[in-house]
Amino acid sequence: MTKPPAPAAMLESSMAAMSFPPFCIATKGILVQTNGLSTPARGTRAGRRRTRRAIVRDAQQGGFARRMTQETRPDVVWHTGHVCRGERAARLGQAPLTLWLTGLSAAGKSTLAFALERALHDRGRACYVLDGDNVRHGLNRNLGFSPADRSENIRRIAEVARLMNDAGLIVITAFISPGRADRTTAREIIGATSFLEVHVSTPLAVCEARDPKGFYGQARRDELADFTGVSSPYEAPEQADLSIDTAQVSLADAVDQLLQLLAGPSAQR
Repeated sequence: MTKPPAPAAMLESSMAAMSFPPFCIATKGILVQTNGLSTPARGTRAGRRRTRRAIVRDAQQGGFARRMTQETRPDVVWHTGHVCRGERAARLGQAPLTLWLTGLSAAGKSTLAFALERALHDRGRACYVLDGDNVRHGLNRNLGFSPADRSENIRRIAEVARLMNDAGLIVITAFISPGRADRTTAREIIGATSFLEVHVSTPLAVCEARDPKGFYGQARRDELADFTGVSSPYEAPEQADLSIDTAQVSLADAVDQLLQLLAGPSAQR
């Protein structure tokens, strides 16, 4: 019986064979596909004619064209560059996407995210972790934990993840992101074809027993308001791309599951 390839090998072979969107450029403020034109061809008369006949590739460009046409502000002009998402992805040799880790506090999201980042980096992938605690030291330091602030927190992170994906990076987010509506908004901002949802489904009892920051204890003593799982609800994903209970699997096995997800058809849709 042939031994199945290791997850790391699966990731390498899958990404090596992965096809990238045809190179694209901007014309009249809209990202368009150039049907595989090479850089020299775009400078020729024939190349320019082919470019004018190109079609909008909204889905593969992370929703840029849709957002530009539907959410335009009259007082702000979109400036389009000369290098597109497909070209950046091809330069890095990877398909940019966002792996969205959601779950209760102390479920293991950050631990998983940084371990996966290490594994991807060691395999030559350009990636970055957006961590819920870390971004509140800077970008989101003015936000609290009210429902409105939580929604704004997720919106900002989704916008940052989209920009990082446009730069060609693989993004791993680690946020409680308790509301389904907010996660749906994140998916819409990032683009459904670039978004993978992972539910870190560690049970509340396990998370509360861990309580590394002491937050569950404070919440139970009514010293901490709006704490997810105690005084604020968590809406679990109904159709996550992957569910991981860190109380049942080792960190190494969990990372392998994430690598397999990235190498599988869900990451190449």
